[in-house]
Amino acid sequence: MFLPMYKPQGPFASRGNPKLFKNLIRVLCNANSSEGFVPMRDVSMTEINGPFNSIPGVSSGQSPYNRSILAFFAGGNHGYVRNKLFKYWGNKEDNDIQVHTYLQEGQNYTKLLSQSKYCLCPSGYEVASARATEAIYVGCIPVIIKDHYVLPYSDVLDWSQFSVEVPLDKIPDLKRILEGISFTKYLEMQKRLMEVQRHFMVNIPAKPFDVFHMILHSVWLRRLNVRFLSS
Repeated sequence: MFLPMYKPQGPFASRGNPKLFKNLIRVLCNANSSEGFVPMRDVSMTEINGPFNSIPGVSSGQSPYNRSILAFFAGGNHGYVRNKLFKYWGNKEDNDIQVHTYLQEGQNYTKLLSQSKYCLCPSGYEVASARATEAIYVGCIPVIIKDHYVLPYSDVLDWSQFSVEVPLDKIPDLKRILEGISFTKYLEMQKRLMEVQRHFMVNIPAKPFDVFHMILHSVWLRRLNVRFLSS
């Protein structure tokens, strides 16, 4: 038996019935290993935001040769990870690392993502957010800045090939780290990002290798682990 849980309360709510919890494969957006997420048994699922009554669009964004922003983030300053990000990079006059709480009138969030080489994906109140998926949808390399986060579908996807992980204590060095990635390496990562884009896509009806099949495949891989844990 498996149970999808989208809300951040999912990891806690599922503990209400110990017998059920012991024999359940949980599919969670909030895949926080410090809050009881068990990678051997549970499935980390991407969080996806989409327009009302529709599915999110996917594109290649700007050409990787024509992205003028080194790194971009726009969102609320909440949670200790974002607090630190804003402390060092928030609303500064740095055209390379752009970190904003609110965009100015006339600016388009998706367009700015598509003009960026790297898109910053810090934790907020919870480790999960739709930031990485939004980045992938426009061909922007996600920069994962999170504690205790189990990356989605990492059984089969090697995130190091199409994303960058930055430890919290390295946030002050963010620009140096990203500028230290050669353009050749960036192009390789961006190419791989476009290759895995289909695994994060929502299709109605579902299509082979899309996000629905990624979730089911992750559940299938864990079916024997649950039997082992429950014995």
